[in-house]
Amino acid sequence: MLESSYNPSLVLWSLAVAALASYTALDLASRVASSHGAAARWWLAGGACAMGLGIWSMHFVGMLAFNLPIPLGYDPFITAISLLMAIASSGYVLWLVCRATLPWYRLLAGGFIMAIGIAGMHYTGMGAMLMRPGIDYLPSWVALSLLIAFGASVAALWLAFRLRKNLNYVKALRVGASVVMGAAIAGMHYTGMAAAQFPVGSICGAASTGVDVYWLALLTISVTLAALLATLVVSVLDNRMQLTSTTLSTSLRKATDQLEHLSLHDGLTQLPNRIFFEERLDQAIRSVKKNGGYLAVFMIDVDGFQVINDAYGRHVGDRLLVAMAQRLQNGIRAQDTLARLAGDEFVLQAFISKPDDASLMADKFIHLVQAPFQIVGRDLHISVSIGVTMCPEDGDLRETLLANADAARRHAKSSGRNTYRFFESSMNDNVYEQLRLLQDFRIALENDQLSLVYQPIYDSRGRGLASAEALLRWTHPDHGRVAPDSFIPMAERTGLIVPIGEWVLDQACSQLRCWQDAGWKDARVAVNLSAMQFSHSGLVEMLQTILDRYRIKPESLTLEITETTAMQNAETSIVILHKLRRLGVRIAIDDFGTGYSSLLYLKRLPVSELKIDRGFVHDLTLQKEDVAIVEAVVTLANKLGLSVVAEGVETTEQRDLLVDLGCDYLQGYLLGRPVHAETLLGLVTEGTRAEHLAQL
Repeated sequence: MLESSYNPSLVLWSLAVAALASYTALDLASRVASSHGAAARWWLAGGACAMGLGIWSMHFVGMLAFNLPIPLGYDPFITAISLLMAIASSGYVLWLVCRATLPWYRLLAGGFIMAIGIAGMHYTGMGAMLMRPGIDYLPSWVALSLLIAFGASVAALWLAFRLRKNLNYVKALRVGASVVMGAAIAGMHYTGMAAAQFPVGSICGAASTGVDVYWLALLTISVTLAALLATLVVSVLDNRMQLTSTTLSTSLRKATDQLEHLSLHDGLTQLPNRIFFEERLDQAIRSVKKNGGYLAVFMIDVDGFQVINDAYGRHVGDRLLVAMAQRLQNGIRAQDTLARLAGDEFVLQAFISKPDDASLMADKFIHLVQAPFQIVGRDLHISVSIGVTMCPEDGDLRETLLANADAARRHAKSSGRNTYRFFESSMNDNVYEQLRLLQDFRIALENDQLSLVYQPIYDSRGRGLASAEALLRWTHPDHGRVAPDSFIPMAERTGLIVPIGEWVLDQACSQLRCWQDAGWKDARVAVNLSAMQFSHSGLVEMLQTILDRYRIKPESLTLEITETTAMQNAETSIVILHKLRRLGVRIAIDDFGTGYSSLLYLKRLPVSELKIDRGFVHDLTLQKEDVAIVEAVVTLANKLGLSVVAEGVETTEQRDLLVDLGCDYLQGYLLGRPVHAETLLGLVTEGTRAEHLAQL
C-alpha cells in the first residue's frame, strides 16, 4: 500500500473551516426560525448554500491536505456533485431544526439522513480522484466513520434546535458548540480517510485533467471563508434590523393602545369618557329592548366641589376626583359602567332586576362617599346629589335618558343635596321642549339651518384687518334665530358637537380658500374647539384632511381652546396640542385668566397666542385690578413669544388703553360685529372699514 501523509497547515485550516461552518449553521438556524413567509424561504435557501459550502470545504481542504507519493487531482464534475450533496443535506437540517418541536424519533431520523448525506459527500469526493485501481476501504473504519457521522449529525441537530433562539446566553454557548460540532465533523472525515487504502502502483486518473492542488486549496479556503463571513455579517445586520423593527413595532403598538385608551377614557380618573359611555349605553338600551329587564342611569354630582377647588387648589380637587372615582368603581359590579362626563359629574349605567334595586344602589353611593377622603394630609368631607332615570319607563333613547337623569340630578341638588331623586315629568317642565329642540338640532345641518358668521379681528398697530373668528349660528324654521348659549351646551352634552364642529371647520376653511382666491392673500380664520372635539381621537386626521382638501396653509388656521379645556388634564392636553402644532396650525388659549391656569404647564403648551377674556376688558377703564391683569398677561405673552388678542372691545377708551398696554390684536363690537363672509371681504380695504365703523 502507498504511504500517505498530511499537510499540517491545511489540516488546521480544515478544522477552522469546520468550526466556522458549524457556527454559521447554528446562527442560520436562528435566522430561519425567527423569519416568516418569503424571508424564511430565502434564509433557508441561502443558509443551505452557505452551510453546505462550509461543510464541503472542510472535507475538501482535508482531502487537499492528504498526500500520496503520486500526483493527485480531482474530477470537477464529481466534486461538484459532492458539493450539491452537502448543500441538500444542509437544507434538510435547517428545515428540520426550525420545526416547532423535535421529538426523539425525528431527531434520530434526521440524524440518520444527515449522516448519509455527509458520508455520501465524503466518499463521492474521494471518488473524484478517479483512482486506478480503485480505493480499498477497510470495513471497520468505514463503519466507524458512519457511526461518527451519525453521532455528529444527531448532536448537531440537537444543538441547533436548542440554540436557535437569539438570547444572550445562547449566543455564548454557540461558540463552544461550534467547536464541538466542527471537531465531530472533522473526526468523521479523517476517520473516513483512514479507511482508504491505496495499492502500490495506483494512478490518480484526475491528476492530469484536474485542478492544481495548491491553487485549489487556496481558492477553496478563500471563497469559503468569504462566503461564511459574508453570511454571518448579513445575518447579524438582519438580526439587528429585525430587533429594531420589533422594538419600533412594539413601541408603535403601545402608542396606538395608549392613544386608543386616551380617546375612550378620561385622562384624570382613567374612567370611560362620554364617547365610550354613550356606546355602552346604546348597547345596554338595545339589550333591554331585546331581552327585557330594567336599566338604571345614575347622574352623580359632587356637592360643593368648586368650593374645594377654590379653597385648596385645583391639584387637591383633581386628587379628590381620582379618589372618588376609585371608591365608586370599587362599589359597582363588573357589568356596570361608570364614566366621568366633565368636571365633577359622573354617570353610571347598571342593569337591575327590579326598580327598587335602583334605590338601594343610590343609597349605597351616598354612603360610599360619606367617609372622609385623605387628600394631602387633609380630611375632606363631601356629599353627592344623584339623579336616577329608568329604561324603558322613562325613555328608550340615549338622549332622553341622559336628559332625564340630569333633570333629576338638578332636582336632587335643589332639594338640599346629599340625596337622590328619581326622574318625574314634573321636575323639568321644558325637558320635552329641550328634547324637541335637540331633535331639531340633529337635522339642522341637513336642512341648511346652520351658518357661519365672522367677527373681524384687527391689528392694533393700524395694519388693518388681520383675521376673523368663525361663529356658529342656527336659524330655526319656527323659532327663528336660536341663541348659541341654548344649543351649544346641548350639543356638548349629547356629543353632537363633534360632527357639528367638523362641519364648522370644513366651512371655515372653505371660506378661507375663497377669500384667498378673491385677493385677500394673507387671510386667516380662527375656529373654536369644544372640550369634546379637543379630546376626540380623530381630530388630527380630520384636520389634515380638511387642510389638504382646500389647499390651506396650516398657519392660516387658528384653533381656539379655552383655558379650562387645556388645563383639564394638562399632560394629555400637551400631547394633543403638540400633534396639532405639528400640522402647522396656530393654537390660541381662549378666555385666558378665567380658568385654573398653571404657569408651569403654560410654558410647555405649544400655543401661538392668548385671548384676554372680555370680562377683564369690560371694566378696564374702571378697575385698576383689570388693568394690572391685562398688563401682566401682555408681559407674560411677550416673554413667551406669544401674541395677545383682546376680545370684547366696545369703547374707544378700552381700545386706546389696550393699544397702550401692548395688545397685538383687538376684537369687539367697536371694531366690527359678526358679519357674513362676503361683507367681511369688503372690510379688507381701509375705506370700506372706515365706512363700516361709521355706521356703528
